[in-house]
Amino acid sequence: MIDVKDCKSVWNSCLAYIRQCVGDQSFKTWFEPIEPLMLVNNVLTIQVPSQFFYEWLEEHYVHVLRKAINEQLGADGRLEYQILVDKNDQNRKSFGNTLHKGSIISRTVNPGLSKEIKTEVPVPAQPIDSQLNPNYSFDSFIEGDCNKLARSAGLAVANKPGVTSFNPLLVYGSVGLGKTHLVQAIGNQIKKNHSDKKVLYVPSERFLSQFIEAMKNNNSQEFTNQFLGLDVLILDDVQFLSGKEKTQEIFFHIFNHLHQSGKQIIITSDCPPKDIKGLQERLLSRFKWGLSADLQIPDYETRNAIICKKMQSEGIELAADVIDYLAYSVDTNMRDLEGVVNSLIAQHTLSGRQIDLELAKQIIQNIVQNVETEVNIDYIQKFVSEYFAVTIEQMKDKTRKREIVIARQVAMYFAKEYTNMSLKSIGNHFGGRDHSTVIHALTSVSDLMDTDKKFRATMQDLIKKIKIKSA
Repeated sequence: MIDVKDCKSVWNSCLAYIRQCVGDQSFKTWFEPIEPLMLVNNVLTIQVPSQFFYEWLEEHYVHVLRKAINEQLGADGRLEYQILVDKNDQNRKSFGNTLHKGSIISRTVNPGLSKEIKTEVPVPAQPIDSQLNPNYSFDSFIEGDCNKLARSAGLAVANKPGVTSFNPLLVYGSVGLGKTHLVQAIGNQIKKNHSDKKVLYVPSERFLSQFIEAMKNNNSQEFTNQFLGLDVLILDDVQFLSGKEKTQEIFFHIFNHLHQSGKQIIITSDCPPKDIKGLQERLLSRFKWGLSADLQIPDYETRNAIICKKMQSEGIELAADVIDYLAYSVDTNMRDLEGVVNSLIAQHTLSGRQIDLELAKQIIQNIVQNVETEVNIDYIQKFVSEYFAVTIEQMKDKTRKREIVIARQVAMYFAKEYTNMSLKSIGNHFGGRDHSTVIHALTSVSDLMDTDKKFRATMQDLIKKIKIKSA
């Protein structure tokens, strides 16, 4: 028997091994939140934040966990999980996994988190209109680092609605990042995969207005019944229910019934559950039962892919410099980017005008505010090329002429200083160079500024002029 005090040191040793096997972001996301609880008779017990967390570890990192435990505890070592549940619920889920002879054996203790309630559900006489837009699909929802978790969870839900641990699935993010697109894509995919499922998409404002109308007509029960027979409920922008106590009350009962019946609930919000103001605590706690996944502003690569996908679907080919300019310039949200792309398509289709850089700049100025005053990569390259009397094409070429190399390195330096572009994106805009070339350029410029007075004076002059542009 090993002293329970050793559990932290054993787990820390496991983490040291795991860190070498997984990426920094994966380690931070999936292993740092774990807490070691005890170590008794070669059984290490760890605490994980949720059921979803446990299933993700088992699906993606079981092999590295097995090796880590084997190294520390030997072939007979075992790993047990304790899963945190809602703080208002005193029950706990425990899972034990035997790491023995290269196999995983799982057992579940006390799987029930709540008492099952059976309710008579009136079946609607008429087929349900799902209110889904058929144009929203996973094919048109481009995957990137900004949305990978949410999109993957959405696909899992679409394939097995109500069966995964992602119930409810809450997708949150700022305006124009694709929340509505994603959840409607889930609904459309469910209808495609499971034609018998009753799916309903409803914006919270419509839910609220219909409930108010039902109260006026004294038929609140009829309003509730239309939701109780669903297999999948998609509620968009739940934050609009804030402060509406009676509406929250009816939604609470609908939520409880659907969840206890194994039906899928999908919700969107403009912020994570902990930051939603004006919602009842019991509702917020239920939102945390499943998975909350955020959508972030897409990076350059994702924006580039979105533009290409949209244009290809319309049978339009764009020059690389036009795509680059659009992807770099429209970095606010997907709504702005879609507006620009649709305007370009309209100009090309209706007037037959060729989509070139000049037209792209004109459309962007009409849709995206202040783009003309921003210091972007397009401006930096033009500014530096004119100052050093070289062409932009020369800066992108592989020539090693000193005067061109200096201009290229200075342009890369300013791109890093005055934009939010990644090193990879900067390199892509200079003839497809890799990030190590950009790092070398930044180092070279810094070193020259420290050792060469004439070059330092040149940079100071450039900095003054580029700051005037950005002011």
